[in-house]
Amino acid sequence: MYSTILLAIDGSKNSLRATTEAVKLASLQENAVITVVHVLDITQTKYDVLHAQGKADLELTRRKKFVSMEEYLQSNNIAYKLLFLHGEPGPTIVEYANQNSFDLLVIGSRGLNSLQEMVLGSVSHKVIKRVKCPVLVVK
Repeated sequence: MYSTILLAIDGSKNSLRATTEAVKLASLQENAVITVVHVLDITQTKYDVLHAQGKADLELTRRKKFVSMEEYLQSNNIAYKLLFLHGEPGPTIVEYANQNSFDLLVIGSRGLNSLQEMVLGSVSHKVIKRVKCPVLVVK
């Protein structure tokens, strides 16, 4: 089964649904661990740093976005670690997943229609095309 799961989140409703699915899968395997990653893009990071009152305040502000997700993981007794990575979301998730050994990557879908996805691209689509481990995309 899946004992090491990478969960890519962005704080959206879709990433909460992805969290629910990751927990379901992790609960099937004893000692399963979910590594939760959130990628901070450069523009957001600059804004956060400029408006924070210090490093501790910055960390607290970032973690507040994921309180409900962390509570859900804790209430289901799932071992997890939360990591903040820096860069462009798609390539950063792919790089992290490919450099580490995960049994599964779980990611939420933004629900773009075909035209939007063709023009804008989607993080989940970019990840699926380049990551080496199995991927579960949650709608």
